[in-house]
Amino acid sequence: MYDILIKNGTYFDGSKQVEKINDVAVQDGKIAKVAANIEGEAYKVIDAKGKWVTPGFLEIHSHYDAEIIAAPALKESVRHGVTTVAIGSCSISMVNAEPEDCSDLFTRVEAVPRESVLPILFEKKKWKDAKGYREFYKSHPLGPNACSFIGHSDIRVAAMGVDRATSDIKPTEKEMQAMERMLEEALDHGCMGLSMMTTKLDKLDGDRAWSRPLPSTYSTWWEFKRLFKILRRRNGILQGAPDAVKKVNVFGFLWQAHGLFRRPMKVTMLTALDLKSNPLLPYITRISGFIANKLLRGNFKWQTLSAPFTIHLEGLEVNAFEEFETGAELRDMMKDEEALYKRINDPEFRAAFKKHVSEIFTVGLWHRDFSDGWITDCPDKSLIGKNFEQIGKSYNVDPVDAFFDLATKYRSELKWKTNYGNHRPRIMHKLLVSPYTHVGFGDSGAHIRSLAMYNFPLRLLKYVRDAQLEGKPFMSTAEGVNKVTADLADWFGLDAGYIREGDRADIAIINPEGLNEDLDAIAEAPMEGFGIDRLVKRNDDAVDATIINGKIAYTKSEGYNDDLGKQQGFGRFLENHFVEGRTECSSDLIERPA
Repeated sequence: MYDILIKNGTYFDGSKQVEKINDVAVQDGKIAKVAANIEGEAYKVIDAKGKWVTPGFLEIHSHYDAEIIAAPALKESVRHGVTTVAIGSCSISMVNAEPEDCSDLFTRVEAVPRESVLPILFEKKKWKDAKGYREFYKSHPLGPNACSFIGHSDIRVAAMGVDRATSDIKPTEKEMQAMERMLEEALDHGCMGLSMMTTKLDKLDGDRAWSRPLPSTYSTWWEFKRLFKILRRRNGILQGAPDAVKKVNVFGFLWQAHGLFRRPMKVTMLTALDLKSNPLLPYITRISGFIANKLLRGNFKWQTLSAPFTIHLEGLEVNAFEEFETGAELRDMMKDEEALYKRINDPEFRAAFKKHVSEIFTVGLWHRDFSDGWITDCPDKSLIGKNFEQIGKSYNVDPVDAFFDLATKYRSELKWKTNYGNHRPRIMHKLLVSPYTHVGFGDSGAHIRSLAMYNFPLRLLKYVRDAQLEGKPFMSTAEGVNKVTADLADWFGLDAGYIREGDRADIAIINPEGLNEDLDAIAEAPMEGFGIDRLVKRNDDAVDATIINGKIAYTKSEGYNDDLGKQQGFGRFLENHFVEGRTECSSDLIERPA
């Protein structure tokens, strides 16, 4: 008796080559057999005729750090076939720092309410080091598998305190050694590597260091290189982001990754996008990937997003305002709503804002074009579907004035969207197929009212399928599956990403007919454990079932397993098995099947 027998599906093993009709048998949490017409009985038989049977998808850049503690089922990812998520990105993790520090590093940057996150951390976070962090996940009822970076801002605050960590003070030798020790311990206890940040657009929450940039951004290369030396020696991974406005320091990271006459450091960086603000960026990232990997003999990957980069906004709640002076001023005033609205109605401020919006040398992610700001909901229903330039012309005012006037009148009831990029499918195809990109960026768990990328692996498969139907394929279906499964697992050293005999049984069953335009539809959904709603892109026609560790976690027909997120037996904490020099403290290493 098998536990699960999947019959008649189009089977993808995670490699770029295999695509054929096969049955898949699951027993005791593992793939017991893969063959045509498997004989035998099973407790659960799934007829997958006409469906794709793929490894579970990986999201290698999420911000589930708070949600995985409060509601570990992570249902929005599971329902879209995701079976492994990475946390601890962008210098923010919840390992060493105190609960309030972790909350203040996380909530404003990732746009999750502080009043929701802080009580959860006060209640749940009893650990203060990597050992305790790992022990927590050993007993936590994970939904999908989890893997983690240690955040540089996290260890900097733990070593220096929040005030010193967010200043230009150089760490003392004692503080530097404390950070080095915390990184070593994190690698010992299973973390994949270190995440860091250099863009100063992301700001702290709370009262102690309100609106200061993340601690990681105050570091010098002296400090970075001390930590990079550990990563290189132990074969850990650096995940980071260059300065989003100045951008020049990306060359520093390319150089740090090089393998000329030394061991290369594995580096994964944000982000390769086709931005409207910088149409040359796709070419720059692809060329830089070639230089870093081929000429400098490094091991460098850009993270990219397999979907239109569309942001949903409410009134003045616009993270991109951090990119220029007057916009940052508004962001700093978000706590005082009356002062905020008084400020945007000051004629001198409006004039300065218009000037800064039009400056080209400070342009980051946002194109700053209010003609690409479209109202999606508003008490005045006649405005829905119009952009701020059109509305401004109808009132004979500037688009910025139209935006500020409507924001003043309707505040958060003014809902609008804008597209930052990934608007040209053919350009995105080139980014997706590049050997220098990883398709694992979703930001799930963060920007809960702005982003909704939980189904990004399905969006990639839609691009692949659409191009094939048009007779203009840019990759095979097997190559598309590989991009969101084994390609990521292999590079990050994770026991995931494949369906082969002996592998742990993490499986997604996909209905290719469901890979349609509904993948971009926006819905409101409750965020379990937080008492708030978030935006999600949800298309339930695309995923028939998600299996984690040999257990059915979700089916389209029956919904979620009652035990998901409540009982252990689904996801596990996965380690980067490439990390070297682990000590006895990491005794539960899982050996990856050959």
